[in-house]
This record gives sequence, structure tokens and C-alpha cells, in this order.
Amino acid sequence: MRATLTPRIIMPRGGMPHRLARLAFAAAALLALGGCLPTRDTGEPIATQLVAAQQPGQRLVVVLPGRADDLDALRSSGLAEAIQGAWPDADVLLAELALDDYMRGDAPERLHAEVIVPARERGRYREVWLAGASMGGMGTLMYDRLYPGEMDGLVLLAPYLGGAGLVKEIAGAGGVAQWDAGPPQAADAEHWQRELWRHIQRVSRDPEQAGRIWLAYGDRDRLRKAFPQLIPALPQDQVLVREGGHTWTVWSPAMGEVLRKAEAKRGGSSGR
Repeated sequence: MRATLTPRIIMPRGGMPHRLARLAFAAAALLALGGCLPTRDTGEPIATQLVAAQQPGQRLVVVLPGRADDLDALRSSGLAEAIQGAWPDADVLLAELALDDYMRGDAPERLHAEVIVPARERGRYREVWLAGASMGGMGTLMYDRLYPGEMDGLVLLAPYLGGAGLVKEIAGAGGVAQWDAGPPQAADAEHWQRELWRHIQRVSRDPEQAGRIWLAYGDRDRLRKAFPQLIPALPQDQVLVREGGHTWTVWSPAMGEVLRKAEAKRGGSSGR
């Protein structure tokens, strides 16, 4: 299975003010990332693949990929099988949000309009969860920032949370609860990381919102240095650290474990 890598430069909501700046930003991002990445032309809809439950689907889990994953990689990751092993009544919807979508700055809005809203309009799901790995974990938090509380649950699989400089700033302040985020800014290329952490800070102050979020990662994950600043914002029994690195061989089984624990935590209820 393909290990998922993560971008150092992302273009979130808001965009750059000038075309040349946008092109320079895109070029820098591609040079930093390297490798062969899934791409999508402007206006092309988000590609999805539904893995239907063997029984009538009562729940939906939408899954976002890492930066090097396409739908085929998601399907071969074993994640859908892990989800349905824990929740046999769950449909799994793989949604190929690509790096281009984040760079254009409209990834959360497009995910909402093209994937989440149509799924809810089908009207049969009593729960809708959103999960993502690496870049997809970042995208999951971005979505929650823009549409707070809409998802019944969020699963962050080794999420990318920005550069080391801001993480050190938060740690130096005594943690995200004490950190001064400064005045709110547009979540553009310059400020998206700070606004993402501002959202984490808001979550940390709202037990109901924090109770929807689960974190899972490997003990050798290359992004793990950021997680000690995220972990205090979440219920401690909703953080899973398992052996391994930044790879689906850690994330897929951890996802199944998260969903089993979530079911047990609420008493195994089949309804809400």
C-alpha cells in the first residue's frame, strides 16, 4: 500500500490576490512536493466512489485521501473494509480531493456542495462522518472549521497541521489553550495554518465539539511532533497511537478500531 505524503504549501480558502503570485505559489508547491500527484482541472467535479454496505446503509463515512492518493489507492488501502468491519451498516464514500482543490482555495466548499449535501439529501443516513489521512486529515479539519458541528464525527489519521514554526509557537505559549492566535484573518495562503489552529483552540473550549473528533497515528509517524499540541484539545480516550509510520497499514486498522470504540462509548446504540 502506498504511504501518503503531505504538502508543505497548501492554497486554502481566499487565494492569492494576483495571478503571478498564484502561479509562483503553485510552482513552489509542485517543486516542494515532487512525484506524480492526482490532479483535476478547474470545474471538474470531485471524483467519488461508493463502497456500499452489504446491508441497507444507515450511516455514511466520507473519506479524503492523502496528497499522493487517488481513488484507486484509497480503494486498495483497506480502509473501506476496516470501516465496514466495525460498522456493517456503513456506506463508505471515497472522495478524491486533490492538491489542486486545496491550492485553488475552495476544497471545503466543493466538498460540501458536491459530496456532503447530496449524500444528506438522499435522506437515509442517520449519521455522516468525515475521515481523512495526512492531507485529508487537514482537509477534514478545514471542513469542520467552515461547517462547524455538521459532521456527526471526524477521524483524523495523522493529519498535516502546518509547519514546525507555528507548532513551536503554540508549544512555547504553553499549549493551544493558552496560545494567543491574534486577530482573525482570512484563511489564505499566508494565514491558513494559524486559522486552522484557531479552530482547534475553539474545539478545545467546547467539550461537545471536541467529543466528535478522534485522532489516530503511528508512533513513528513523521508528522507526530505536531500532535502533542492537538491532543490536549481532545478527549484522551479518543487518541489512538499505534505502532508504525505514516502509512495506510497503520491508518486502516486504526480506523476500524476508532469506530468500534466510538460505538462502545455510546453504548452500542443502533440509533441516535
